[in-house]
Amino acid sequence: MLVGRKGADGHSAEDAAWRMPGPTGLGTAATLLSRAAGTPSVYTHREWGDGKAPPLYVPAVERADDALAAEVNARLGRWAAEQGFQEHELDALESAGFGRLAVLTHPDSDDPDALLVAAQLNASWWAADDYYADDTSLGAVPELLPPRLALVMAVMDPPPAAGAFTPPLEQAVEDDLVLRMLGSATRHLGRHATPTQVQRVCYSTFAMFVSWTAYAAWRETGHPPAWEYLAARQHDSFYTSMTLIDVVGGYELPSELFYDQRVRDALFQAGTASVLLNDLFSVEKDAADEKPVCNMVLLTAADRGCTTEEAVELTVDLHNDFVRGFEAAHGELASVPSPQLQWFLRGVRAWMGGGFEWHATNTRYAQSSTPSPTSSE
Repeated sequence: MLVGRKGADGHSAEDAAWRMPGPTGLGTAATLLSRAAGTPSVYTHREWGDGKAPPLYVPAVERADDALAAEVNARLGRWAAEQGFQEHELDALESAGFGRLAVLTHPDSDDPDALLVAAQLNASWWAADDYYADDTSLGAVPELLPPRLALVMAVMDPPPAAGAFTPPLEQAVEDDLVLRMLGSATRHLGRHATPTQVQRVCYSTFAMFVSWTAYAAWRETGHPPAWEYLAARQHDSFYTSMTLIDVVGGYELPSELFYDQRVRDALFQAGTASVLLNDLFSVEKDAADEKPVCNMVLLTAADRGCTTEEAVELTVDLHNDFVRGFEAAHGELASVPSPQLQWFLRGVRAWMGGGFEWHATNTRYAQSSTPSPTSSE
C-alpha cells in the first residue's frame, strides 16, 4: 500500500482528515486551526465517579449539541413506542439518553435520521444485554441466553423462507421486544448503509454474542480468571458500535482498509478501552446483581486478592494503555493516503471521547463511583 503520498488534488492524508464529511462552522474551523498551529494533543486526563480513582486518559469531546440530541432521542422514543415499549420502559429509555450517545459519538453528522440508526442499534444492543444477559430482575436467564441470541441472528440477518418452519420464527419475533427492536433497527440501517456495511455490523454483533454465551456459562460454573475474561471482552466491546462510524458519517471505509490488520488492531484497542471504561462505571451495578456478572474490576480483585479500590486502579491503567495504543496507531496510520481511513480513525477517536462523556453524565451510572476499599473480592 502506498503511504505518505499526496492525492490527485495535492492534499495529504492529514489534510483529508481535516476535511471529513459532516458539520462545519466556527467551532470546526477553530479545531482545525489549533491543530495546524501545533497545539497539544486532543487527549486529556479526566476525573470520573467520585473523583477518588486515578483519572482516565481519553480524547476530548468533539461535539455536544443538546438540541440535536433531544431531537434524536424524541425520534428514538417514537420508534420504541412503535416496537411496543410500555410507559415505564419509555421513561427508562428517555433517561438512558441513547440519542445523546449518538450525537456525542458521531460528530461528523448532523442528520437526525442517520444518527437515529446509531441510537436504535445501541439501544437494542443494551436491551439485549440487560434483558437477555445481565439483569436477572429484567428476566435474564443464563441457560436461555444461547437460544435467544440465535434468534437475534436470524432476525438481523434473515435466512431464506423455509416453508412451514418460517411462521413460528415470525411469531417468536412478534412476541419478543428485543427481537422486534433489532429487526427494525437493522432494516433502518440498511436504508443508510451498503450491503457490506450492514454485514459488518451484523457479524461484529454475532462475534460479540459468542462472548455473551461464555458469560452465561461462567455465571453458572464460576467466574473465569481476568485474562480469560479480557480475551473474550475484546470481541465484546464498543468496537461493535464503532462499525457504524462511516454509516452515520455518510461514506464507506473500503474493506481492504477496514480489515487491514493495523486498522483492526487500532479499532480493537479503542473498542476495548471504551468497554473497560464501561466496566469501571458499572462496578456497583454488576456486583449488586443476585448472580454478579463478569466485570474486569471484580475479576482482577478476585485474581489478585486485592481490594476493589486497587483493582480499579489496575483497570484504569489498562484502559489508559489501550487508549495510548490507539493514539500511537492513529499516528502511524496518518500517512496512509485514504481520506476515508483518516475520517474513520478520527471518528473512532471522537467515539471514545463522546463515550466517556455519556457514561460520566448518564443517570444509568450516576450511582456508580469508586467502590469503598474491602479486604478482597
